[in-house]
Amino acid sequence: MNQTLIIVPTYNERESLPRIAEKLLSLPVGVDMLVVDDNSPDGTGKIADELAARHPQIHVLHRTEKNGLGRAYIAGFKWALEKNYEFIFEMDCDLSHDPDDIPAFLEAAKDADLVLGSRYVGGIRVINWPLGRLMLSRFAGKYVMLVTGMPFTDPTGGYKCFRRRALQSLNLDQIQSNGYGFQIELTNKLWRQGFKVSEVPIIFTDRTHGQSKMAGGIVNEAFWLVWRLWLQNGLRRSPRVKK
Repeated sequence: MNQTLIIVPTYNERESLPRIAEKLLSLPVGVDMLVVDDNSPDGTGKIADELAARHPQIHVLHRTEKNGLGRAYIAGFKWALEKNYEFIFEMDCDLSHDPDDIPAFLEAAKDADLVLGSRYVGGIRVINWPLGRLMLSRFAGKYVMLVTGMPFTDPTGGYKCFRRRALQSLNLDQIQSNGYGFQIELTNKLWRQGFKVSEVPIIFTDRTHGQSKMAGGIVNEAFWLVWRLWLQNGLRRSPRVKK
């Protein structure tokens, strides 16, 4: 077993899953992969099982229904903690997140508890997004920074590496958000506790296979969540404690 686990949630990703599995298994650093499939009607779960049968580094967690990205990651986090992984990643299945960036995350994680992959640190590195989507993402980042005080350029991004101790500090059953809000909430909770959060630059390429899972409710959830997080932090825009 490797020390690093890449959690990849899937729903109707039969075209993308074999491609990302091949990329992960060919990395110069050893990683394991956990596919968390939400009972995909297109047979993604079966493909995941076939990959796992051929590769001992690949594992599969089947869920009975589709009930959100956040819930899929929570299930994956619990599985990872039970198996004693030290470095636990979130990664999209559609290759919008480049697996070749994983060594840079692991290097940063030597001195951090959470490493965020940022599309905007030091400039904009987004490929094939329409202007409206890019503007929404940039506005969201500025909005989160303004309300919560978190000094991160890309708080809604979904390419992340957690140290084991950081995830262990969270009550995963109390995390309620599911989309962009899920990404913001986890980062905020760790930042408020004084865990060290770092950013590494990534290039984000919009998916070329399948369909985006983004919906209006995801944006609405994140919009109101940041105020709740600010209240939870006692109207502060800085961490309560320093570790």
